[in-house]
Formats: sequence, structure tokens, C-alpha cells
Amino acid sequence: MRKLLLLFFFLLISLDVFSQGKSEPDSVEVYLIDNYITPDKPPILIVSFFTNLPVKSKIIVEDKYEYLVSKELAETHKDSIDVFSLKLKSKQIHFVVQVVDSLGRKYNSEIYEVDFPKEVEIKSESNFLLLCLLGGTAFILPSPVYINWGGKSYFNLNKEIPLVFIRSGSFSYPTGYFSFEYSYIFHAPVRNFLRLGYKHLIEVPGIEYVSPGIDGFTNLKGFNGISPELSIGWLKIFDTFTLYSRFRYNFKPGGKDSEFSEISIGLYSGFFAIYF
Repeated sequence: MRKLLLLFFFLLISLDVFSQGKSEPDSVEVYLIDNYITPDKPPILIVSFFTNLPVKSKIIVEDKYEYLVSKELAETHKDSIDVFSLKLKSKQIHFVVQVVDSLGRKYNSEIYEVDFPKEVEIKSESNFLLLCLLGGTAFILPSPVYINWGGKSYFNLNKEIPLVFIRSGSFSYPTGYFSFEYSYIFHAPVRNFLRLGYKHLIEVPGIEYVSPGIDGFTNLKGFNGISPELSIGWLKIFDTFTLYSRFRYNFKPGGKDSEFSEISIGLYSGFFAIYF
């Protein structure tokens, strides 16, 4: 009987030790892996880290700019942050990693510091305002377009508004973007068009990019069609805008004499981008 009691007592102690060894840590630890700013333009802050527990995470730069890193619970985390448009007063960035565990408990890491490379010039507030002004001007101004419709030439003004950009592994351009457009063709058989489409960007050495795309268009009065297109980004202006040319072929399926082609030039910019 005494041996059975001793065996029972030993099992209780063993279970208690085992359960203590398996208990959850009292806090989340953040282990920084990468922390640097690329020398490219625009400069990109690269941050990667791992945690001792699965958590959701975000990065807070200079105590006011927040960037979501992991929407779902995870132990490894990485993000690329465009710091070109931030209003910075020095060539050093401070940030913290904020995490939330499965129980909703929030933890902040220590404050990390990262320096800009020597070859990167940060923007002063005045330069930032100038870029905003230039970006706003490019955002408002329409693009000139040459139209050939049934052997006749027409002049067109077209305004493209990017809606959503899709992230890529590149620091310069997204994978692609969805856009809305309005076109007015002077003296043409059909003058007003609304367009919704997608442009896919492929970076090419020697130039900036090649961009195939597809649009759907309508004049809201029964003239509906499809527009395959091809754009070429030639060069960057102020490291923010890209001068491009575009060829687009428009047709109404089943419509007689509905085909027309266009050649245009314009400025691409992700300055006011919404990324996913």
C-alpha cells in the first residue's frame, strides 16, 4: 500500500513539472533579423523579425507612421516600407515593432534605429510639398491622345486614375494596377467614354517597363467594347514620375465600323497609391 502511495505521489510531481515546462511564456519576444534602408530610389526600409509565439504584428515609425506587417498569427514577419514620402528631420529612422498575441495582449519591442545610406538624400519638408504639387498636377492633367477611326484622325483628351496597386518584390513598380479612365474624343462619331481596366507592369532593363493591359469601355448609351493595350515606360522624371507611351486598340464586339486605335503619352506615378 505504501509503495502505491509513493508511486502515485511521484506521478503527481512528474505531471506538475511537465505542465510547468509546457506553460505559455509570460510575454512575446521580438528577435530582429534584418533592419536596413536600400540605397535605391525611392529608399525602402527593410525589416524582418521572428517571435517566440505566433502573433499579429505592425511597425510604428517615428511614433506616428503605422504599417501592418502580419494580419494573421505568425512567427516570422517581414515588410518593405517606402520611406521616401515621410517627413523626416534627420538621416536616422526610429521604429518599434508592436505585436498582439492570440489572447489579444499587446506588446511593444525596444526602439530600433536605422541610418539612411550616405548616397540617399532625404527630402526636406519644402521638397515634399513641391513633390505633392507636382504629383497633384500630374494627377489632374489629362493625357493627349491621337485617334484613328475609320481612316480619319481625331484628337482625344484622356484622364486615367489608378485605383488599386498590387504589391511586388520590386522597389520601383508594383506588379500591376486597376484604373478608371474618362476620354473625350473631339468631333468623333462617339465622343465620351468611361473605362475600367487592369495594367500589368514588367520591368525591362534599358527602359523602365513594358505594360500589357486590358480595358472595358462604354459611352453609357449602348456603345460598349474591349480595349487591349500596350504601354512602354521610357524614363523617370524627378525619380517619381515615369514618362510612357501607349498604343490601344478599341472595338465593339459585333459592331460594324466600331474599331479605332489610339496612341498617347502620359506620366505614370504611384505617388498617391493604395497598395494591396
